[in-house]
Amino acid sequence: MVQRTWVVRTGEDFGRAVAEIRRGRQMTQAELAAQGGLSRAWLAKLETGRSATVLDHLLRLLRRLGASVTITFEDADGQA
Repeated sequence: MVQRTWVVRTGEDFGRAVAEIRRGRQMTQAELAAQGGLSRAWLAKLETGRSATVLDHLLRLLRRLGASVTITFEDADGQA
């Protein structure tokens, strides 16, 4: 297993992590959006950082408090 970790400082960082994990799972945006009850268009905006204003504000608050956010996942077949 390969473990990947992203430090998330912005909504754009979060979106890139989601996109990379999704691609590593060989899923389309439409498939992931359907599983999450979201529109594919919204997911596309999230993955490119264009729909993350609230997330950006929350991450900024956490940084001001000295906290950090990381995303970690394990890829069973070694594809990262």
